[in-house]
Amino acid sequence: MQSITSDRTSASEKTERRYDIDWIRIFGMVTIFFYHCGRFFNLEEWHVKNNALSPGISIILEILEIWMMPLFFIISAMSSNYSLTKRSPKQYIVERFKRLIVPFIFGTLVIIVPVQVYIERASHGQFSGSFIDFYPHYFDGLYAFGGNFAWMGLHLWYLEFLFIFSMLTLPLFMLGVKKKNSPSVSHVFSFFTKLGAIFLLAIPLILMEMFVGQYRDSIGIQSFGGWSLLTYLLFFITGFFLSLDVRFKGTIEKHRVSALLIAAGITLLGIVSYLYSLESIGKYQDVLTAAASWCWLLAIFGFGSRYLTFNHAILKYANEAVLPFYILHQTVIVIFGFWIMDWELGLLAKYLLLSLSSFVTIMLVYEFLIRRINLMRFLFGMK
Repeated sequence: MQSITSDRTSASEKTERRYDIDWIRIFGMVTIFFYHCGRFFNLEEWHVKNNALSPGISIILEILEIWMMPLFFIISAMSSNYSLTKRSPKQYIVERFKRLIVPFIFGTLVIIVPVQVYIERASHGQFSGSFIDFYPHYFDGLYAFGGNFAWMGLHLWYLEFLFIFSMLTLPLFMLGVKKKNSPSVSHVFSFFTKLGAIFLLAIPLILMEMFVGQYRDSIGIQSFGGWSLLTYLLFFITGFFLSLDVRFKGTIEKHRVSALLIAAGITLLGIVSYLYSLESIGKYQDVLTAAASWCWLLAIFGFGSRYLTFNHAILKYANEAVLPFYILHQTVIVIFGFWIMDWELGLLAKYLLLSLSSFVTIMLVYEFLIRRINLMRFLFGMK
């Protein structure tokens, strides 16, 4: 997976390695892990819920949704550029299929996703019996329509749609790789390196959110990490644009503080609007969220570019582990959540117990059952 596993090692002859992107990828994966631990406690429906819920955790998770999955689509597109500089279109498609669709099919059909659906049915009193008893019923009807078969992969939807986006944008991306050094394209890049111009790239995102916001029951549905799929596609294309010229790295770094201040200000305004039901602000939610998202992303990439340009002994190990970790993490969290859901513990103690036990289990499974066995490496999208 291009945002979750680095594909840039062998491209180093042509491009200086961006260690900051590697660190940001790992930071994003850790954020997703703690986010899904929080889903056990927030007010929204999930596969399994704690016996006590927290409005405060709900607010924290909504803040993370502003930038969390957009971050991965931006990094994915950046990696597409690196990949296309050393692969033919056919090789790119084959590589994407192995890295994305193979683990998606394995996870959706075999055990990763079926276990989550089983626990959801068991915890909601909709099924009694073992997982072995349940598995034949996993294919009864579609999950989104009250059945069990989660054909979109639950949390693995990202793999599915990253592959679709990669195929849809391949002609555009090939054209970008070919034309990036042309005078006209270089002139466009030069404009966006001027003071403040990088913030203008939020405008297409704002317009997209305004458009899809009118169709929240169809193309604008926000059932995928807080954003519509069309908006994710735009993030993906924008990320590729930023990867085409090295000058963007310095430009984003220079704007990191202002981006952080703007992002924090808009986010605080959104929190106040939510807590006090301010309709005058709430009606501009789509615009504010899109603007805040872009500023958070600029801040993350800017501070990463400034302070995370170093290599480290754990970096290679962590980069390789990110994709299997992503595939495993939600299922392990759901399993431990089902086990402790009725325990009489405080929220903080329970959150720490859930996150620590899940993290240790995921890493043990990765180290001893995935990393060392070639068949498992293939099924989990690893080289």
